[in-house]
Parts: sequence; structure tokens; C-alpha cells
Amino acid sequence: MRDTYHEDLDALSERLVEMTRLARHAIARATTALLDADLSAAEEVISGDRAINQLHDEIDTSAFDLMARQQPVAKDLRTIITSLHMAGDLERMGDHAVHLAKIARRRHPDAAVPREVRTIVLEMGHQAESLVVKAGEVLVSHDVETALELDADDDRMDQLRRKLLRRILEPTWQYGVEATMDVTLAGRFYERFGDHAVHVADNLVYMVTGKKPEEYETENAEE
Repeated sequence: MRDTYHEDLDALSERLVEMTRLARHAIARATTALLDADLSAAEEVISGDRAINQLHDEIDTSAFDLMARQQPVAKDLRTIITSLHMAGDLERMGDHAVHLAKIARRRHPDAAVPREVRTIVLEMGHQAESLVVKAGEVLVSHDVETALELDADDDRMDQLRRKLLRRILEPTWQYGVEATMDVTLAGRFYERFGDHAVHVADNLVYMVTGKKPEEYETENAEE
């Protein structure tokens, strides 16, 4: 019975890692859809979100079932609770990729991103991929120090969004209201995608240590 219990706990982690893989693919294809007016990529992201949602539902069902049957305590309980939180964050990351894909689909056959800001959006896409890949790695390794790095890594995404907004506000910006709204929203969706990756890492720190990231860092700084 206990072997099955721990197999079920391991399965939660495996599903979370698979969600990071799917989220990475979704954000990569959404970026392609935005920059290249690639309708097939946009549709792939939108339809593919069902797989992320299904994994989220499976984690919810399994987690509540484990709590009801096993009455876990200590680290096992933290594993289950944080898995629920992380699954929610990863599901929302998939949603943000879908929002980006829908911008691309709405603007097709035109590209949603004007030439002047393509390089910024491309870098935001690459940064989003990097963040979700790192989140997946810490889910596998349970490496607290690497998990703590994600907050600093996300600073680059915030810088890129500010750079994007500054470009839009320049007097030379001449792309009209629709393009302005689309680019502004795209920047926001990338930023939120990154924020949720950080939340995944923060929950991993709590799962492993029993402490919030800021508490863990404070304690270790004092040693």
C-alpha cells in the first residue's frame, strides 16, 4: 500500500514536468505565430491547451484523492499542496500562450508584431522558454538554489516589457490603436507567463524546505 502511495506522489511530479514541457512548446509556437503570422502555429497552441488542462485536472483529482485516502503529513502533505499550486500556475501559463496565439489568429494574414519591435518580442519568447525549462529542471532535481535563481532570471522579462512599452510610447510609433493594444497585451502575457514560472519555483522551495523563499534565504544568509 505504501509503495503505491509513493508511486502516486511521484506521478504528481511527473505530470508537472510534462506540463512544463507542453507549456514550453506552447509559448514557442505562440511566438512563431505572432512574429510570422503563422496561422497553423496559432491553431496548434489553441487546440494543444486541452492537453495541459487535462494534466491539471488529473493532478487535482489525484491530489485530493491522496489527501482523502492517506491523510498525509509533513513533507508529503507539502508535496501534495504545492503540486496543486504549481499545476494551477502551469495551467495559466498555457492560457497565456493561448492568448498570444489568439492575437496572431485575429490579425492573420498580417503579422501582429510590427517590424520595429520584433526583436524585443522574440527575446521575450526566448526568455519565457528559458524560464519554463528551468522550472521543469528544478521540479526534477529539487535543487533549491537553482529554484531561487528564477526570480532574478525573471527580471530580464520585466526589463523587456518595459522596453517594449517605451518603444510603443515613442513619437515615431505609427501603427495605430489596434497594433498598440495587441503589442501591449502580448507584452503583458509574456510577463505573466514568466511570473507563473517563478511561482512554480517558489512552491518547489517551500515543498523541499518547508519555508518560503524569502525565509529560506534570510536564514541561510545569517549562517
